Order: sequence, then C-alpha cells, then structure tokens
Amino acid sequence: MLAWNDIETTRQLFGAVLGMALFLVTAPKGRRWLARSPAIFLLLSPLPVVLPVLFPSAPSAVGFAQQTIRFLLLVSFLQSLLLVLFVSLCERVRSPIPKIFLDVLGITLIGVALVVVLWEAGAAAGELFAGSAVLTAVLGFALRDTLGNVVAGLAIHAEHPFDVDDWIQYDTNAAHVGKIVEINWRATKVITLDLAYVIIPNSQLAQASIRNFTKPDPWSRRSLFIVAPYEIPPQRVQSIMLEAVRGSFGVLDSPAPSVVTNNYTERGIEYWVRIFTTEFGQRDRVDGMARDRIFYALARNGIRIPVSTHLVRMTQLPAQVEEPQGNIVSERARRLRSAGVLGMLSLEQLEKIAGKHDERIYAVGEQIIRQGDSGTSMFFITDGEVTVSVNVPGKDQIQLRTLQSGDYFGEMSLMTGEPRLATVTAIAETRVFEVTGDSFREILEHQPSLLKQVSEDIHRRLVEKEEAVECARSQHLGQTSSDILTTISEFFRL
Repeated sequence: MLAWNDIETTRQLFGAVLGMALFLVTAPKGRRWLARSPAIFLLLSPLPVVLPVLFPSAPSAVGFAQQTIRFLLLVSFLQSLLLVLFVSLCERVRSPIPKIFLDVLGITLIGVALVVVLWEAGAAAGELFAGSAVLTAVLGFALRDTLGNVVAGLAIHAEHPFDVDDWIQYDTNAAHVGKIVEINWRATKVITLDLAYVIIPNSQLAQASIRNFTKPDPWSRRSLFIVAPYEIPPQRVQSIMLEAVRGSFGVLDSPAPSVVTNNYTERGIEYWVRIFTTEFGQRDRVDGMARDRIFYALARNGIRIPVSTHLVRMTQLPAQVEEPQGNIVSERARRLRSAGVLGMLSLEQLEKIAGKHDERIYAVGEQIIRQGDSGTSMFFITDGEVTVSVNVPGKDQIQLRTLQSGDYFGEMSLMTGEPRLATVTAIAETRVFEVTGDSFREILEHQPSLLKQVSEDIHRRLVEKEEAVECARSQHLGQTSSDILTTISEFFRL
C-alpha cells in the first residue's frame, strides 16, 4: 500500500485545495459552476493510491502512482489559478469571458502539467519535445475538422458577430433563419421559427455571410408589397396604408413605418410598405396582421386590390344582374333600425339616411376614433363590438366601457364640436354607420325627443369618464344634462 509521506505531493494537495477554495470565495455570482473541472481532478487524485495494491509485483507501481497523483493535483491547481485570474479578477472589470476560451486554456494546462510531471520523472528534454511534436502532428491530422471548428469558434468569440438570443440568417438561403441558443467550442446551435433545432459547425459558420437581425439595434425592418389600382392617386393610397399599419401588432412608431411606390406592374401600382419591429420571433404574425389592416383600410375607402390579368378564352354567359341600389339601401336601413336610438325613426327616414352614407368595416384591434382628434361625425354600431378607453398622463390606459350592436359613440364631438374625448377600438370585426352633422340635424328635426336622450347619455358618459380617471374636469362635471341639452340645441340651431 502506498504510504502518503511525500512532502512535495502534500504541498501540491494543499495548493490545489487552496486554489479551489480561493476561486469559490472570489467567483462572481453565477460563475462558481466553472470549478467543476478542477474539482474533478482533485477528487480523482487519491485513486492512484490503489495501483500498488492492484500490481504488487510491479516495482515501478509506487513511483507511477506518485507521479499520477502529482499530475492530477497540478492540473487542479493550475485550472483553479486560471479561474481566479480570468474569472474572479478580469470579469469584475469587463464582460464575462466566453467559456470556449476557458476550455481551450484548461486543456492547454493539462498538457503543461503532463510535461512538467514527465520532466520531474526524468524524461529527457529532447525526447520529450520531439515525442510531443510527433504526437501533436498525428493528433492534428486526425482531428483536423474538430480543430478547425475550435479555431473557428475562437474567431467567432473574438469577433463577436452575434450573441445568444440573437436572430441570424446563417447562409445565403433566406429561409435559414434562427435564434442562437448555444455557442460552444465545436458548433453553434440555433432554433428556427418552425421550432427546428439546427446545429451548425463553427468552421462552416465562420465562412458564411451572416445577417444579424438583432444588432446593432434591437429592431429589424419588414417589407410588405401591396398592389393597388392605377386609378387611385399614389399619395392617397400611401396615406391609407400608413394609417392602417399604425398601431398594428409589433409595428414600432420609431423608427416610423413608410410607404413608397415600388413598381408599375400588369396588375397595378406596387407599393412597398416598410415597417420596423422588435418581435422578430413573431415576424409572420407581424406581417400578417399588418396585411389585414391594409386590406380593411383599402376596403373602407372603396379600393379593391386588383387580381392578375391573363389572356383567356371567353364564353358567353347570361348577364349577371346586379343587386338594385334600392335593395342595398333597404337592407342598410333595416340594420339601422336595430341601432338603438335610431329605432325611433320611420323606415322612410332611415332609408333616406342610409342612402346618404356608407357602412364601414373595421378589423380586430383597429382604432375607429382616437382621443384628441377632431371629429364631425358620430357612429352607430350595426354589428360587432368595440371598447372605449382614455389615456391619462402619468397613468396607464383606462378602459371605460364596451359597446355592442345598437350602441353609438362619437356623439360629443359631433354635437359640441370638441375633440374626441376617448379612443374607440374594435375588439371584433365591427360594422359601423357614420352619420355627419347635417344628417343628424335632420334626424333631430324629425325626432326632437331624441335630443334629450342623447344629452343625458353624454352627461352620463362624461361623469363615468371623469370618475374613472380620478381627475375631474370642472367644465364637464359642472354641467348638468340640461346644460348639455342647451349646448346641443344651440350648436344645431334647434
């Protein structure tokens, strides 16, 4: 049995334990796990003691066991010292050192420890270095691909072209886009939008043209191409599209979206919509919802997206009879009859109003009116659901109420001329009927009793708003429903 009476080995054991303890005490938060490698070598150091027991007839068993113990303790001490210098000290004044550098240095120290132990064992210097050179050449030839990945990994960490959680395109294929989840000494691992796990060798990645969608700024630009008819002026189409994408999911206000005329095609004028987003991981949803907004906005303004034209052989078909305009107006008037207060009017009066105005359709999440904007019309909900909210300086957005089919909104601006007091947003696909001041004056002339009901609704909604935001405006709460009734009568000269 090997007796532990070697003073030098005892010193090395004490040094290895001291180095390990020093790193554990001084390591930055969350970095103590790096002591795993020196701890393994320290725990393995007592094992060679059993070699003389297993090979009692071998005269060199004791000496070999002693040198093995010294080798393991020296590796543990050197790696602990490496961690103290490069982690405990350096990382207090700079960013954390990549693990790949620590791994490479740790492996190098194993070779250094092996050379030192062999030197102490009496190996000749010339033979030692000659043998190590031959061994290095053989290993280099056998592991040339692995070594190439290691060197490429070191270059990637040195140049720092991307970090974990960055979105990159890792070759020329536009579909090869993924989020970095790990960078190790051999490969870089990404997960794509399809949740596919892709492992890219570092040597391949080092030779590729990498597009980083997360740096230097956290946002990236998305491009949508929409075609509109030639008959509509480009500036009008651009204005409608810009207003449509404003506030859409993931679309940033800064950098601001933009629309330019991109091309003249057989279908019509192609417009390039440029939006910026930080939701790159949900880019398909960002693009899709922006396209939905544009579709609804164009439809509301009577603009149809043209289809492709082709040379076809025509066959005579029976003439298609369009629905008479009178039927359309009658159907619209029927829906208006269910719109709350308008149910008081006769069918003839409703058809007269329905013939003057069109219904508008809004998508989920679209703002129909915005707080602070000027307004000269009110809206009756014929189908769908909206939410009414207000923005208060220094507070979060406050939701006041939800309105459904039969309700109306926007009456305050129409009847008093004041800016919009709240923002109304569609929470389902919503169909509204917009009524201007002239049309509503006709309604009040035929149905004077409606004036009192609307004034009471305005007063009630003002009180609800002021109570919700807890900052009463004296000019509103100081008015009674009678005061509002007088204001509306004077505004419409009734």
